[in-house]
Amino acid sequence: MATDSLPSWKSSLIELALQSNILTFGSYKLKSNRISPYFVNCGLFCRAKLIRAISEAYARELNSFAQEHKEWDFDVLFGPAYKGIPLCATTAEKLASLDEQRWGDVAYSFNRKEVKDHGEGGLMVGESLKGKKVVIIDDVMTAGTAIREAISIIDSQGGKLVGIIVAVDRQEKLPSQSEKDGKGDDGSLRGSTIGEVRREYGVPVMAVLTLGDLIAGMKKLGREAEMKQMEAYYEQYKPTD
Repeated sequence: MATDSLPSWKSSLIELALQSNILTFGSYKLKSNRISPYFVNCGLFCRAKLIRAISEAYARELNSFAQEHKEWDFDVLFGPAYKGIPLCATTAEKLASLDEQRWGDVAYSFNRKEVKDHGEGGLMVGESLKGKKVVIIDDVMTAGTAIREAISIIDSQGGKLVGIIVAVDRQEKLPSQSEKDGKGDDGSLRGSTIGEVRREYGVPVMAVLTLGDLIAGMKKLGREAEMKQMEAYYEQYKPTD
């Protein structure tokens, strides 16, 4: 699970996340009632240098995947309201900076929470999705509810989903009913939310950083205590996929 070596851009992003208190350590109760030793607050990528760093990271991950899978391509980055809105615009620009010949015509689009009935009107802002190959860009995927809503929007607009990218893959199994009831994990083997979405929709789901990357980053920085805490958490909740 842990990555032996990290690309320099991932190491730099992890260090920046630590310095900016985006990645923190402690005791955090999640929606699943699990107690996590770490937390990544992607909403704090809100200052200029942080926006630049995370959008460059999304662009690098997308470009790397496209280089490894020559047949894969997309036309539009779709950012679900609200957190996906700045991500789709800034990442599209960073893709063009990486390789303008390949990505210079990539567009962005996002939805409104409420349909506008004046001006240009409608649900969508930006590029039309009709007949386009679409990648969803968002910060995290927890239960998968928001992603499924985004996929429904793409379908209703005549687009074709070809991929999903998130900032962080926690690499942990779906919560059991007993956890939701506050009784702790029942110990059964289960897959992750990201794995479930991959199987359900048959598209790649990419992540800028995985738990394995974070563990490797802590090892590189000599932060052994945090590394061991995350490794123990992974062992407790590791998914089957």
